[in-house]
Amino acid sequence: MKRTVATMLALLLGLSLLSGCNTMRGMGEDIEAGGEAIQRQSNSY
Repeated sequence: MKRTVATMLALLLGLSLLSGCNTMRGMGEDIEAGGEAIQRQSNSY
């Protein structure tokens, strides 16, 4: 499970870098969305 979470975090970080958010607000929204995705995934176990 730790490997899955680590992989998801790495993917989310990579996607947020590739998405090219130009503002701090946009970056915050991306990080929040990533956190919510991790919560949904962890609740399914």
